[in-house]
Order: sequence, then C-alpha cells, then structure tokens
Amino acid sequence: MSTGTRPSSRGARRQSAHQAAARKEGRTAPEESWFGALGVGDDTRLDPADADALHDDESRYDGDWSDLQGQSPLDSRFISRQARRLVSTTRPSFQRIYRAFLGARAALGMALLGAQVVASFFSGKPPTLVLGMCVAYAAVAVSIWLLPGLNMASASGQPVARLSRGQWLLTIGVDVLAFSALHALASASSLNYVALLVLPVLMAGVLTSRIAALATAALVAIILLGTAWLNVQAGGVPSLLITQAGLAGIGFFVITILAGELAGRLAREELTARGSLELARQQAQLNRLVIEEMQEGVLVVDRRGRVRAANPAARLLLAEDGMTRQAPFQLRGVAAWEPLVKAVEKAFAESIWPEAGRDVLLSYISGGTRQLRLRVRFTRRRDPRAPEEFCVLFLEDVRTAEARVRQEKLAAMGRVSAGIAHEIRNPLAAISQANALLSEDATTPGQRQLTQMVADNVQRLKRIVDDVMEVAPGTAPEAGVLELGTLVAAVCSEWARTAQLPLGERSPLKVSLPDESVGVRFDEDHLRRVLVNLLDNAHRHGTKATGAAWVRLALHRDTDQLELSVLSDGPPIAPDVERYLFEPFFSTRSRGTGLGLYICRELCERYGASIDYRQRPATERHRNEFFITLKREPLLDPPEARLQI
Repeated sequence: MSTGTRPSSRGARRQSAHQAAARKEGRTAPEESWFGALGVGDDTRLDPADADALHDDESRYDGDWSDLQGQSPLDSRFISRQARRLVSTTRPSFQRIYRAFLGARAALGMALLGAQVVASFFSGKPPTLVLGMCVAYAAVAVSIWLLPGLNMASASGQPVARLSRGQWLLTIGVDVLAFSALHALASASSLNYVALLVLPVLMAGVLTSRIAALATAALVAIILLGTAWLNVQAGGVPSLLITQAGLAGIGFFVITILAGELAGRLAREELTARGSLELARQQAQLNRLVIEEMQEGVLVVDRRGRVRAANPAARLLLAEDGMTRQAPFQLRGVAAWEPLVKAVEKAFAESIWPEAGRDVLLSYISGGTRQLRLRVRFTRRRDPRAPEEFCVLFLEDVRTAEARVRQEKLAAMGRVSAGIAHEIRNPLAAISQANALLSEDATTPGQRQLTQMVADNVQRLKRIVDDVMEVAPGTAPEAGVLELGTLVAAVCSEWARTAQLPLGERSPLKVSLPDESVGVRFDEDHLRRVLVNLLDNAHRHGTKATGAAWVRLALHRDTDQLELSVLSDGPPIAPDVERYLFEPFFSTRSRGTGLGLYICRELCERYGASIDYRQRPATERHRNEFFITLKREPLLDPPEARLQI
C-alpha cells in the first residue's frame, strides 16, 4: 500500500455539493445569475458595454435552432427593460434637473445673441451695452454648462437636494442680474426682456428652499417695480407701468410656489420609488438565496433553447463531472443533452406538461448515464393567445427522488425498529443466561453443539440490536475537526494488518491522498466504522489482485468540498441491487444483517456528509465506487504525521 496523489475524475455529489458551490461562486463569479437582485452586485450592474443590449430583440422561436452557436449572450440576464433603465439611472433627479436648467440657460444665451443679430437687420445696430450684456451672459451660461467642475450639483459627488451659495450666485444670481439689466437698458426698445426672468424664478422654485425661492421672487418683483419707477421718472404713464410691474411680480410669486410644490412632489415620488426599489432588491436577493440553495435544479430556457439561468444544482446535474459553465449557454450541440432539448421543444409545442413530470435519460460519451425527472412550468402571460417565450425547468435525479421516498418510509420504520430492539434486549439476555446454564450441564457433543448454536445466534441478534439502537433517532454528538488524510491513512493501515494483507506496492489496497492537510467535522470512531465497512465490502467483492481496492481522497476547490472514495475492481453491482443498497436489512449474503451500508449512511448524515454509489465507465478497472462527500473545515491544530506503509 502506498500513499500518493491522483486527481478526482468526477465531481462532487449532486445533491449536497451545490450549496457550497453557490456560496463559492457568489464570491468569485458574480456573472452567474439571472436570479440576482436588481441593481445589487456585479451580476446585475449595467455596464456601458451592455448598452446595445437594451435594444436587442427578445428571443423568439423561428423554427430554426441551428443558428444559436454565434448568438451574443448580452440578453441573457432575465431582467425587464424597465428594470434595466431604472438600475442604469445612477444620478438623482435633482442633478438631472439641474443639468437641464444649465442646458436651458446655455440655449437661452445663444438665443439672445441670435435675437440681437436678427434685430440688427431690421431696426439697426442694437445698443453696445445691450449687445455686450448678451455676449457676456451667453459666454457665462455656456461655460457653466460645459465645464465639468461647474455643472455638477455637488463637488464631492454626493447627492444633494439644494443649490449651494456659490451655485446660486453662478446661476440664479447671474440670471437675475443679467435679465434685470437688459430690461432696464432696453425698456424703450421693441424687445421685452421681462419674460426672461421666469427662468431664474422657476429655477429657484425647483432647486432651492421655499424661503430662498420666495426671496428670489421678491427680489425680481422689487427690481421690476424699481425699473417701472425709473420709467415713470422718465415720463412714462405711472398707472400703466406700476400695474404691469405689480402683476408681473405677483405672477413670479405664483410661479415660485407652484414650482416648489411640483418639485416637492417629485422628490416624494422619487423617495417612494427608491424605497420600493429597495424592497424589490431585498425580495430579489431572497429569491436568489432560495433558488441557489435549492437541491432541485432550476433552469430558465427560452424558445431557442438558450439557458438564461441555471442554479448550481442544475449545473451539477447536467455535467457528468463537476459542473457545467455558467449561464448563458446552449442546450443544443451537446449530445448528452439532446433528450433534454427534445423535451423542451415538446413542452413549447404542447404548452402543457404533466404535473408529476417526465423522466429524461442523459447518456454521456464515457458510457455513464443519468436519469432526470423533468418538470416544466411556463411564464404565463395575461393574453392567453400570446405564445410562451420562457419556461422554467425543474430537474431532479430520479435516484434521489426514489431515495427520498424510501427515506420517508424508513423514518417511520426506524422509530418502530428502535422500540422493538429495545424490547428484545431483555428476553435476549434471559436466553443468553439460560443457554450458559445449560452449557454447564452439556456432556455429550450433540448437546454442546446445540448450546453453541444458541450462543452464536444470540450474539448475532445482539449485534443487530446494537446496530439498530446506534442509528436510532437522537441528538447528534458534538464532533471536533479531524485531519482527514491522517485518519484515513491510519484506518487503512490498521485494516490492512487486521485483514492480513501484504503491505507495500504489491498490496491489494491502494491509497491516494492529497499533499495538503484537510479538515472535516466528524466523530473519529464513527468515521472509522464507515471506512472499515466500505473496505470490507470492497475486499470481499474484489479480485484480491494488486490494487484491487482503492481508497482515494480528493479536494474539489470549486465547491470547497472533499470526496472520500472507496473503489473496487469487482463486477459492477446490478441495477436491481443498486437501488436497495442503502436500505436496512437488505443483503446479498445469507449471513449478512443488511445494516452495514444503512448505518454508514445514517452516520454520515449526522455530520452533514453524504454517501452514495456510482458505477464507473467500462473502460476503467475499478467499476464500483462508494464515495462520501464531506464539507471542508479549517484545522485548529497542526496535523500529526501520516503513517507510511
């Protein structure tokens, strides 16, 4: 027997490894999942490179499934267009409105210059001071709009709800000053600049506090009244000028109040929308957690056969070894998945699927097979005449489903068996004592033979009772963290000496262990019993040749789990026997109790591990493999030196 390292050729057990895989991939591969929360994490963030994906056509079935290999995966995330737009909108509404006002000011400045140019063709050259004011205002407005250091609502990049003092002076203050000056300088001309004062008043009502907005409106009204008084001093009609200025001032106050109310409503609506989005994010995160932790495989497939999403359990079930790649990917093109493709086509064609599901057999190139129970559910539309575009596939290993049904039956039987075993102990002890007394008086060989037969069967019954009581439901014992490689090496060495097997390279037992130390949480005696039971079976049904039994420990880094396998080169287990391997009181030996593998499974489940059997391809020597899947735990103490044989 020798120690060495050989990588595992198969993945972790399909029904227990996916939980660790989901957690692992959540840290290292955030692109997995349509099941992600909206706007949370890298898997749902809208990248600039995905901008074109917003306009891609949704998947439609056109009858041709052969043109899918070159399809872009940009539309693989199953998120609505409205949700994408909402998630991609990173700037608050205040900043967007602020930018809109800056653009309006720049456009107004250019319009003022254009108006002066047009007016010069019809009424002569405008006053130099008015033209200079228009040029200066246009330059300031365009500069503030274009320069990034001036057009942001917050210099620190943090969202704000009000303009700062400097921003007020550069925008509203400049507008009030410029438009008031134009109104005062060109009051006698054909152009009326009073309407321009609506822009700063409206901007103040939307982007400043109520007091600041009313103060701005009051300042504009005072300027208008002052300009009217100057015009009255210049010979204007007092009643007309003062009335016009007063009405305009009242209008500015009304505009300020209405703009403030609309801005407040917009802020409240935005706050409500963001609160709803946060609730949606939390719900989506919960859905993601539930779906990715499900032991049942979940696939989202469109009419073209494109897998839009796949949870870790589904990726484990589809792959012969390990896991398939992350979604999106095509079902078509892989020979083993052809039955699944045909089932999806049939589901879309019929638009119905049996409630209990249908069985699909996947045949891999290596010769291995896996039978899956497939249930299909559709994303129903409001319009019943509209065709279904997506379907959700629920995958489950048929062996797992059958085992679950058997487990439910065995759970009840186990409780009854434990009670019966407890009641058998007392009469069995009485039989043993009575037989011991009879053996003292046995004088003939026939009598001694009879008493020995009774004693042997009493011991056999005691072993059965002890086995039943050991796996009876109860509180799981506290277990520490063991260094698995060291324990496996020690158990194999002890077992080889007990079985009187030759040691060394020509030993019937071969052991392959990783170089690094790995820890598991398991009771040492229980793990020893499980491993010895598997070694006994492998040796009993093997050829006894060199390397006939092979113990292998492999670490799957993608799932952070360990797989301890015991392989045998004996004839493959028949299918009609395989389905009953882990049931109690089932044995192919006349003297066997049928509790060995059942106890192994019960002990493994106590510590969160699992044990199963799989038949390896015909091209390999070791066709029978019993494997235990364990969760890796950090080691607290340095491991002891492993035994070398």
